[in-house]
Amino acid sequence: MLSGLSWLALEVKDVAVAREFYGGTLSMRALDDGDLPGWLARSGEQAAFAAGDTALVCRRPDAVPRGGLHTHYAMSIPAGEYDDWWSELADAGFDLDEHTFGDAKSLYLYDPDGNCVELGQQPVDGPGIDGVFEVVLEVADLDAAQGFYRDLGFETVDEGANRKRVRMHGPMALELWEPHLGLADARGGVHVDLGFASDEPEGAVDAVSDRVDGREVIAAEDRERAVRVRDLDGHALTFHEP
Repeated sequence: MLSGLSWLALEVKDVAVAREFYGGTLSMRALDDGDLPGWLARSGEQAAFAAGDTALVCRRPDAVPRGGLHTHYAMSIPAGEYDDWWSELADAGFDLDEHTFGDAKSLYLYDPDGNCVELGQQPVDGPGIDGVFEVVLEVADLDAAQGFYRDLGFETVDEGANRKRVRMHGPMALELWEPHLGLADARGGVHVDLGFASDEPEGAVDAVSDRVDGREVIAAEDRERAVRVRDLDGHALTFHEP
C-alpha cells in the first residue's frame, strides 16, 4: 500500500543551527524548496536535506504539522565508511554510543534539538548518508497502534519481551514505543510528521479511516494527489502519489 518514505520532519528551535549540524557535521546535501512538493515547502522557516530518496526536514514550530520532538531515527551509511564516521564525530567532541545488530554496527549521537540520530551500516552505495531506514514513534496504546499500522501494510517482525516496543517493516522499519528510554537513552518521537508515497493515497486513508483525526486533501490534481491525516497518537501522516 505504501511504496516509500518520502520525508521525515523534525521540529527545531534554530534552523541555522540545524543546518550546520545536518549540512555541515553530517555532510548531507541541502534541498531547495524547488526539490520539495509544494505542500512541504516553507521558505525561510525550515531546512531540508537529502537522505537517499527521503527528505529530512527541520522546521520551526510556526505552523502545523510541527515536526517531531525528541525523535529517534536511523540513517543508512555504507558499511566501509563506519570507522571514518566514528573517528570524525568523536574527534568533533560528540558523545557516541554503539550497538551491534547481527553483523552491522550503529553509532548514536544527539542533534542540537535532542533527537537521537543513528548512523547504521546498511547495503547502500553512499557516499555518506544514503537513506532513512528506521523511525521510532511514541504511542499510548501499543496494540492499537500496531493494528493501525498493520492495516497500512506494515508487518510485525519483533516484539519486546515486556511489550514496551514493537518493530514493524514496511517502506522502512517502524518502531512503536510505549513511553520509555531505549538504546542510547533514546525516546520515541511525539507529533512526528511523515510522508509516504502511495499509488492510492485515498485508499491508504480508507484503510484506517475509522481511527484517524480528519482527512485533509492538500493536493487534488492528477499525479499530485495528497491526503493528510493524524494517527491515534497525533502523528501527521501524508499519503501522496509518487
